[in-house]
Amino acid sequence: MFTSSIPSGYIELSGHHSVPFVLLSIFIACLASYTALSMNKRVSRNSFLHRSIWLILASMAMGFGVWSMHFIGMSAFSLPVAISYNHIWTFLSIVPPVFASFLAFYSLSRPKQSLSTFIFAGLMMGFGIALMHYLGMAAMLMEAVYMYNIWLFLLSIAIAILVSFVALYIFSNLQRLMEKRRIQIVTALLMGTAISSMHYTGMAAMSFYASPDSLMKGHVSHTDMAMLTTLVSIGMFLLLSALLFSSIMDRYIDYRMSYFDGLTGLPNRRQFEKILNKPSESRNLAIWHFHNFEKMNSGYGYAFGDRVIQRIACELREAHPGFTDLYRIEGNRFAFLAEGVEPDIFRQAMEAITLKWRKPFLVEEKWIDLSSVCAISFIEGADTHDQLYANTMAVLEHPLTAYANHVISYDPAVHTFSFEQEVLKSLDRAMKEDELFLVYQPKISADSYRLNGFEALIRWRHPVYGLLSPEIFIPILEQHHRIDDVTDWVIDRVARQISEWGKSGKHSQKVAVNIPGEYITSSRLLAVLKKTLDYYHVDPRQIELELTETSVVQSSESAIRAISLFREQGFSVALDDFGTGISSLSFLRQMPITTLKIDKSFVDGVPQSEKDSAILDAIITLGQSLNLDIVIEGVETAEQVLFLVTTARSLTIQGYYYAKPMTPDELAEWRTTFSAVPDGNYLLS
Repeated sequence: MFTSSIPSGYIELSGHHSVPFVLLSIFIACLASYTALSMNKRVSRNSFLHRSIWLILASMAMGFGVWSMHFIGMSAFSLPVAISYNHIWTFLSIVPPVFASFLAFYSLSRPKQSLSTFIFAGLMMGFGIALMHYLGMAAMLMEAVYMYNIWLFLLSIAIAILVSFVALYIFSNLQRLMEKRRIQIVTALLMGTAISSMHYTGMAAMSFYASPDSLMKGHVSHTDMAMLTTLVSIGMFLLLSALLFSSIMDRYIDYRMSYFDGLTGLPNRRQFEKILNKPSESRNLAIWHFHNFEKMNSGYGYAFGDRVIQRIACELREAHPGFTDLYRIEGNRFAFLAEGVEPDIFRQAMEAITLKWRKPFLVEEKWIDLSSVCAISFIEGADTHDQLYANTMAVLEHPLTAYANHVISYDPAVHTFSFEQEVLKSLDRAMKEDELFLVYQPKISADSYRLNGFEALIRWRHPVYGLLSPEIFIPILEQHHRIDDVTDWVIDRVARQISEWGKSGKHSQKVAVNIPGEYITSSRLLAVLKKTLDYYHVDPRQIELELTETSVVQSSESAIRAISLFREQGFSVALDDFGTGISSLSFLRQMPITTLKIDKSFVDGVPQSEKDSAILDAIITLGQSLNLDIVIEGVETAEQVLFLVTTARSLTIQGYYYAKPMTPDELAEWRTTFSAVPDGNYLLS
């Protein structure tokens, strides 16, 4: 191989490459790399395909790409002798790059990575590429002998390993930017370069010798090879395109499942809230509520009720004006949202839709009479989206609202008073009869992917208004000075729950409790905390008090004194929604807090927005420089988790990506499932 006796009379042959085929081979290598990297990204996300399937598909794309690049590259090379291939060895040479790619991608998919991980991945990928090449060369049959220059031979392997290492390192460490197409393209080009460079360096290491009598006999062979190369190129292009398409489809299905209703195909409540939370100068909101569906479901069955919902959605989709967006926000409620539209025009559009419900319509040979009401509200101001929704709900849930297929506009003189008074009047009953209840959202360590505590969040299941969001009733309670009573109730329920968990041997983690505005500096708060925790035998170290940045800034000196007192008693203190207030850095340095909670608004644009990513990185660095624990709120995607994991260590992640807020019973079930995953690693499940 490296030294061989050249038969007497043999002469050294001079080969040449076809430039178009060389370029085609490099293109195939880069396309295969791009496809494999694209699919490998799906390994770290929730998907309709298991992560192992994506690993196999990515490995196949890379392996077949390496094999095709070699085959086409060899077709680009011509010698004045007849050349053919041992078919068995030719097809067996596919195995090393597929297997090596799987090992490399698998090692990079693990939650913890080190330099040795990247070295191993680079070695596997490089050796796989090199082994494929030299097995392919061994499969070559021709009327000639060949020798390798050992230094170029070793250089070709070194190039494959080194460039693979660099490409995989970039791929893994820049995954937070992989949505930036140019980063993914650069990585694919590097990997394609590793494959191509190894091949052509390996070819340069070879010297061919043949008898003069065997020269000029390979023309027909090369012509056949060119035809086969064309067929293989087309086949590989179709295969890689299909694999890439499957990745795109998976990404699209993820999006559809997350943001669209499965029954009607309309955007769902999650998409509605996402759009509603975006700043806007003026908005109109209409919510259609269709009545008596419980009677319809019990009389005709839930399947028939679904058909009716689909028919309603179809009618609304056909009738909705172009300046509005339509959503299905609950089982029998649909919403129209419009920006920058005059309220009169919006109302006229909704009134036109009411004509559809005033006559019976046919569903599965049954005539259906619908009773409905449309509540509409208009509001101006970029930060009033919660109020817009609350106003519309106040109309919808007003006791005098009739389901007569009418449109009713929000009137503050009528609806605000009624709704607020009903909330205030029923508060004491809600606390006594457990209409108020707590849900707990887990916090996950970014380093170990283990449970690192909870945040207690309040909900209200109102007998008249249904499930009320705290964004709706908390401002009312604050305005009428009842929020302190509710906070005392929350502290009692949290302490009782911690005590119950302790008795059953479950959940020893810390629980965070939100403390509102001026209650921070009240002597009553500390007294309630001491009394309640003594009663339930709860250690203050199991409670974390969350204070909003705005409320602390409003009474900075007294707040600092109060926080110091809480710390002396053993409580942890977190500054919530950091970055949304107006506190200065010097003020942050003075506050004796233990934890910094970074607001969801800083996470939403990550990692797609380089500016948002840089700001979030800077805030994390600032907090850690002050020796504060950092909690990131509102994390919803795998890309955000990957960004946070690669940005800093010792972070805590809270958000819907890992878990929604849950009741204690739901939490117990979730905890069992979470613990069943190695290291609690939902990131790779």
